[in-house]
Amino acid sequence: MARQSDKLELHGEGQIPDDGILVITNRLSFEDLLHLEKLLEGRRLVYLIERGLDYDPLLQAHLDKADVEALEFSSDEGSKDIFKKELHQCLAGGSIVIFVPGVAQVRPAQVVCVPSNILQFLTSASAPVLPLFVDHPEDSALSVEDRKSVERIVLSFGEPLQREAANLANFTENLLIAAEKAFSNRPLLQSHLAYEILKGLKRNGTSSQFIDGMDGSDLRFDKLLAAAIVFSKVIKKETSKKRVGIILPPGKGGILANVAVLLAGKVPVNLNFTAGDKAVESSIRQADLDKFITADRFVRKLSSFNWPPNRDLIFLDRVLPGLKAKIVLWLGLSKIFSPGLLASMLGIPKKGGSEEAVLLFTSGSSGEPKGVVLSHRNVLANVNQFGSRIDLKSTDKVLGCLPLFHSFGSTVTMWYPMIEGVSVVTYPSPLETAKLAELIEKHRVSLLLATPTFLRGYLRRATKEQLESVKLVVTGAEKLPKKVAESFESRFGKPVLEGYGLTETSPVTNFNLPDGDPSGGVPMIPNHRFGSVGLFIPGIAVKIKDPDTQEPLPLHSSGMIWLKGANIFEGYLGQPEKTAEIIRNGWFMTGDIGRVDEDGFLYIEGRLSRFSKIAGEMVPHETVEDHIAKALGSSDDERKIAVVGVPDEAKGEALILLSADPELDLHELRVKLTEEGVPALWIPKKIVDVEAIPILASGKLDIKGCETLANS
Repeated sequence: MARQSDKLELHGEGQIPDDGILVITNRLSFEDLLHLEKLLEGRRLVYLIERGLDYDPLLQAHLDKADVEALEFSSDEGSKDIFKKELHQCLAGGSIVIFVPGVAQVRPAQVVCVPSNILQFLTSASAPVLPLFVDHPEDSALSVEDRKSVERIVLSFGEPLQREAANLANFTENLLIAAEKAFSNRPLLQSHLAYEILKGLKRNGTSSQFIDGMDGSDLRFDKLLAAAIVFSKVIKKETSKKRVGIILPPGKGGILANVAVLLAGKVPVNLNFTAGDKAVESSIRQADLDKFITADRFVRKLSSFNWPPNRDLIFLDRVLPGLKAKIVLWLGLSKIFSPGLLASMLGIPKKGGSEEAVLLFTSGSSGEPKGVVLSHRNVLANVNQFGSRIDLKSTDKVLGCLPLFHSFGSTVTMWYPMIEGVSVVTYPSPLETAKLAELIEKHRVSLLLATPTFLRGYLRRATKEQLESVKLVVTGAEKLPKKVAESFESRFGKPVLEGYGLTETSPVTNFNLPDGDPSGGVPMIPNHRFGSVGLFIPGIAVKIKDPDTQEPLPLHSSGMIWLKGANIFEGYLGQPEKTAEIIRNGWFMTGDIGRVDEDGFLYIEGRLSRFSKIAGEMVPHETVEDHIAKALGSSDDERKIAVVGVPDEAKGEALILLSADPELDLHELRVKLTEEGVPALWIPKKIVDVEAIPILASGKLDIKGCETLANS
């Protein structure tokens, strides 16, 4: 249970032993130290400081006091035995030894602020260890949050580790669990998404806008709010259902529709209009939809789509022109009234918490789409988690071309910018990279979000000058091939930062960020490691388990990734059995195999569905694809191969290689793979020629489509 005063919030303080333990903190300011001393009053405290490091002057002055006990140490290997002896003497004397981190170079909202070599040194001292996560919520708060609610110090204690269990892997795991407890108690997470959006749109009304890349027009935040308020009243009259369908691409219309549905007290459901008829019909049925917001122009453009009857469609471009007078009225009223009064007038609750806010459907890449229920808590958590790490300024711009039915397009390029006041340049398709490059150059876009598939398009069609303004290039949804990353950085001078997330995690859980300047004179905590999907964003805990037995494994070993956090979804719509299969005691089974390294970077080794068990051995499809691409000298201009597992009577499964390269010869490929030392079990049994490798609109490999081709 959390205990909170006006200034201090405590978690897990009951786990503090009376004496004889090494407390390792992620950060510790002078004010934090005073609160910790008061909490541990009456116990003998010894501070542990590293020789030669810089400390905050106030902190240093306190440590230099005559009545304060301090023990210096050096982390070089030669001093280890002396350090162990001194530490054990302190602990045997009944002391609580508190490690005080020195000044380090960190990015905003960084969870671990101590170099891993120091943590490795401390946790290998054969002493009992207590992880302590120290947080200052105001440092990572959203601009719409009430300052009084975040101006406090949080001390969250992890589970004590006895000396035989004290190691870096267990320390990191328990520190992240303590950090998750602290984050999950934030007041923001009890709020209502519509209320926070209302505050964000009002706060940044004239300074931020959505810029339509199709016609160059813009929709200022204050005008968006007024139009959404008026349109929300139309939605309320049109349907009494809980949810409203939206069939629109990224753009002013799609954004307006989503905000209006929320302000109407309903749940937006952005339908995947690129999916097959059966998938769309399934989504409509599961969500119980009877009304769909769209536009005449889009209906004409998407003539092949199996549109619902006209009586069920609400056409934005037909309705809005007749509402101009009301929109002008509300534009004036929204500037006069406070967010709280506006919310009361519109019937918008200020509390949402775990109630459903948004319904997304999985891509159906490996089966029928599942409805992912995201609560107000989930979305607001991820907006804060992602936003605090990315740390964009009001002058920055985001390219919003990912589909609104895609979790990244929903949270990161729609809800996050509205709440934080970041302008967005929208375009209906991520595939038209030549046009997107023009928009990036014209509007000085700062943040480019794309899948590796879409990055290949920029390599073919964009110039270095067009991408000059881009500060961050973040990619996800599929594994980032090394050649794509190297080619992109070589061409544009921009490193590609790989991230990770799932629809069920709202979606972001990890991403790489640029490292700081190593010449700064203080230790630099790394933020980027190629091949990984980055560090965990704040408020997410992780465990690694055996994929067969679900027994816990060390964090640094390979296994099934389980996550916990306020951003983890509430469950699958109408499917409690499937929900129970993957959410246990608040922990979510991702379905991905991976590991965490010593510095906290997560490595994804493959989706469990993209492994084949051949003669008892787990064979990762993506690794086999990497070997094949290397053997073929693939340029990575486009995806031309995919590995699929099919049933095999002799060995359980066999690998089939789908190839869009008609020149590919199986015998020659086998020879090259064998020469490279690839195990025989990993070499595909057969090649199936296809016109193109199936890809989803999100840029992900269409696993279901690949399996259909392989089995045909």
